[in-house]
Amino acid sequence: MQFFKSKFFIIALTVALILAIVPTVLSVMGLSSYVRAALGTLASPFQAAFSYAADGIEGFADYFTEYDRLARENEELKTELAELKEKLYSATLIEEENEWLRTYIGLKREHIDFNFEAATVVARESGNYMTVFVLNRGSLHGVEMGMPVVCDEGVIGYISEVGPTWSKGVTLIETASAVGAYVERSGETGVVEGSYTLKDDGLCIMSYLPTDADIVEGDRILTSGVGSVYPQGLLVGTVKSVTHDIYTRETKAEIELAANSDDIKKVMIIKEFKITNKN
Repeated sequence: MQFFKSKFFIIALTVALILAIVPTVLSVMGLSSYVRAALGTLASPFQAAFSYAADGIEGFADYFTEYDRLARENEELKTELAELKEKLYSATLIEEENEWLRTYIGLKREHIDFNFEAATVVARESGNYMTVFVLNRGSLHGVEMGMPVVCDEGVIGYISEVGPTWSKGVTLIETASAVGAYVERSGETGVVEGSYTLKDDGLCIMSYLPTDADIVEGDRILTSGVGSVYPQGLLVGTVKSVTHDIYTRETKAEIELAANSDDIKKVMIIKEFKITNKN
């Protein structure tokens, strides 16, 4: 009862009566057009608000529809990209394998008296001041200790340890390595050895050269086949610098190896060859 006596109820009732009576009176007086105009004026802000709200809801729905479409397209593109990468990877492997086969066949044609065993470098190990590479060929494949390891670029090293299905090789830059060699241009002979001070630069030292040896920067150094496990005529590297010691009457040369063992993946083990010493 207190509510019906409150000012809020009285004001609300008065407004409701006015809204109900005024249009009726105006209609009776023939002023219905003014009524419709007034009602239209009062309703237009609400109509606009409802229109904006409806447009907003529709736009919101369109946004999520577009988002879903783009998400699907993105997933499809990711799948296509993965498939293209896989095809590219397979094509690259095939090309590398073909290149390797061309190299292998080329070396076999060049050295018909060599018995090669193709191998893959599967790991590299460091220890006891020496770095070795591990190959996927061993005694079951006829591999033995001391066999030379080469690639199309030149000599890499030799087999130092053998297991049934694996073997380990030592590179020429190691201090335990040595190979009889000669200067291709002049025929000067010496020994290319690993050097502890030069190995980090990928270099070897050529020693036991005559004092007046005809050797200059850029000369190619080949294996001589004398006093080593390597056959004659394989490329060792090129001369980087030459030093003449007037006191010890020694000539030495720093040799930059032709084959970078750090980048080699495929190699060939020479299991058998005819010894033909350089004259």
